[in-house]
Amino acid sequence: MAVETTPERETGVFSPGRARISARTLRTDAWRRSPLWIALILAIFVLYSTVRIFMNKWYYAEPENYLTPVYSPCVSVECPPEARDFGTWVGKMPSFIPIAIFFVWILGGFRTTCYYYRKAGYRGLWASPQACAVPEPHKKYTGETRFPLVFMNSHRYFFWLASILLLINFYDAAKAFSGEDGFRIGLGTVLMWVNVLLLAGYSLSCHACRHAVGGRINHFSKHPVRYQMWTFVSKINPYHGTFAMASLFSVIISDAYIMILSAAADGGANTLPGWL
Repeated sequence: MAVETTPERETGVFSPGRARISARTLRTDAWRRSPLWIALILAIFVLYSTVRIFMNKWYYAEPENYLTPVYSPCVSVECPPEARDFGTWVGKMPSFIPIAIFFVWILGGFRTTCYYYRKAGYRGLWASPQACAVPEPHKKYTGETRFPLVFMNSHRYFFWLASILLLINFYDAAKAFSGEDGFRIGLGTVLMWVNVLLLAGYSLSCHACRHAVGGRINHFSKHPVRYQMWTFVSKINPYHGTFAMASLFSVIISDAYIMILSAAADGGANTLPGWL
């Protein structure tokens, strides 16, 4: 079937050398459902995390020793003394600069440059492409070779920075076992450990982690330990997307619970925002 092309349509599936099919796609399934759900989940997380960061309060529940992962590590002089386990590198900041800004860019960079989130973001938000065998609406495709998408090549560096923060999250979760009366386990402790384990699964199943433990090796037989590590990461790598999405919800749930406790201790439930 011949299809007349115009300059506006001579890209993607309508470019020279591609099959001349007039239909936008021959897929008959509900292919729009997945990118729409992905876009909704990502939008909710971005909105929630942005609001929480700029709230600049209710991030530490003092009696329970709960520090939300959104504000960890807390290295400002404005942090409660019990939450300054890693020192105070930052002095008092203007009210419009949240204290979480000093480390949240690492987590944001790690997630944004992640191979799974690239696919999720490109399909759900940028529609490039929207789904397999569905042409994208953009007239030109340059891949990740130009600004700003060339920034995606920094993923392996963000992986190492995020791994340091993950270890700090493990420390925070372990610290949550100690309360005013000694060893304790509460709902917040459970939520923090579920969250940190999901974050660990997300990081360990990362493609950058797989390359870090098994890359640049010509003979696995000469590196048996790294081969075992590479084998383990390879087995959980197919679940990377599951860990990626599940950890978004675990961060929100654990942060929201700690915020509620902190706000209640700060002046009662009436101090919480109206949308909670």
